[in-house]
Amino acid sequence: MKAPNSLSAPPPFPPRRVLAIWCAHLAIDRWRQAEGCRRGEGADAAPVVLVGESAHGPRIAAVNAAAHDQGAAAGMMLADARALCPGLVVHPADPGGDLAFLERLALWAQRWGPWSALDPPDGLIVDITGAAHLFGGEQALVADAVRLMQGRGLAARIALAPTAGAAWALAHFGPQGAILSGEEDIARRLGPLPVAALRLDDDVQLLLRRLGLKRIEDLAMVERENLARRFRNRRAPAANPLVRLDQLLGRLPEPALPVIGVEAPMVQRRLMEPIRHRALLDRVAADLADDMARVLEGQGQGARRLELGLWKVDGDVIFRQLEMSAASRDPAHLVRLFAARLDDVDAGFGIEMVRLRASWTEPLALAQSDLEAAAERHGTSLATCIDRLTVRLGSQAVRRPVPQASHLPERAQRWQPPLAPVKTSQEEFEFHHRPLKILDRPESIAVIYAAPDGLPRVFGWRGRRHVIARAEGPERIAPEWWRERSSVRLRDYYRIEDEEGRRFWIYRHGIAGDGRGGLPEWFIQGLSA
Repeated sequence: MKAPNSLSAPPPFPPRRVLAIWCAHLAIDRWRQAEGCRRGEGADAAPVVLVGESAHGPRIAAVNAAAHDQGAAAGMMLADARALCPGLVVHPADPGGDLAFLERLALWAQRWGPWSALDPPDGLIVDITGAAHLFGGEQALVADAVRLMQGRGLAARIALAPTAGAAWALAHFGPQGAILSGEEDIARRLGPLPVAALRLDDDVQLLLRRLGLKRIEDLAMVERENLARRFRNRRAPAANPLVRLDQLLGRLPEPALPVIGVEAPMVQRRLMEPIRHRALLDRVAADLADDMARVLEGQGQGARRLELGLWKVDGDVIFRQLEMSAASRDPAHLVRLFAARLDDVDAGFGIEMVRLRASWTEPLALAQSDLEAAAERHGTSLATCIDRLTVRLGSQAVRRPVPQASHLPERAQRWQPPLAPVKTSQEEFEFHHRPLKILDRPESIAVIYAAPDGLPRVFGWRGRRHVIARAEGPERIAPEWWRERSSVRLRDYYRIEDEEGRRFWIYRHGIAGDGRGGLPEWFIQGLSA
């Protein structure tokens, strides 16, 4: 007889092979490596804790083996830990550096599979589906992963399973190098593990333990409807044991965001003698701009964001960042923009290294040199002008119009800073041809037209009478029902030309007898060339 909440239903998704890597002491391993470079193998002999600030004072974020043996533990207040171990050596924690190290480790871990994802704060998920035969089988792959992680000085626990949830559970609560084959029953193999293996929040784990549900197999003895009713308001996977259980068994997909390595173009100058004068710094910046232009040209890219780093003799580092409205690799333009950002640089005893890095690039096709020379002779390009104004006046003082999805002309564009990215959409919005000049607000006009909905013949605007020689239309635009009330009327737009050759864009607001008001009203909204 099947249990009330059976765990043995087959997963509806194609089989996968997922490698879970848990760096159990990531922060301490990073600290130990840094200290070992300076002080040798004795860097981990003393009891060491890494602390971070909290609302109630310093709290321990990580401990080494010596501190753990003397009673210190992660999450403990530093004052309490000092009472147990007065000889604690305290260092500040670096969660940002730990995350950056984990990202680099995720890229390195792609040696075992096509993609990898982060499992913060100290884990990795690597999809090795179809790649185990390259290492001589799954056991050889896991052994290779264990050996290489130990070679990097990381105390890592590794497991292999058909789902990310199962691999995570084995890596944290199973034996080292555990492998769960696709033919095995996941529920039977992982049933004895504690409910903490489901990656639940602490309060949910506490609640399950109070209910007597201490192991994964205990959840199978409870009616699924009862659990669903108890956690019906819990939407997050980490707060709902049923969602985590389905992910563990492969009944629900668990999408992951893969880590993709992006190489940022970078050039630098290590100076033989430290420089202190502004003229020399400008010369170095010009040389770096030339080098960066050659690198970007070889890649067919242009820089949108540049970071200039200045390393001083006293160890201080100064960074200056520059963003541009359009991709560029013109050295003269880059040097001119950076000149305004270097006015407040204090060289101190001298600058010994300068580095230029393009952290944001976009494709930029090659341009003919004669066209560039002609643009320089006849005036500054629009993108160059925008960049200069932005550097001088600030990023919020310069704005540009960008289109947005709306049939109504007055809502078809909005203003935003030139450095702000344009919102992407799943499909391109096709706009009809619009006049070159759109009035900020439509102006009311008096029109003589053929009733009830014929073409306009004569209209008056700003005290002048215009006889219409040609008219084209109508182009009917319905109101935006998701933004407007149901009483809003239709618009019929006409492109017209008067006897003097002037062209206008007018519309009739409403239709006679539409039940949404009186007679139609006429407005002018645009002027054509």
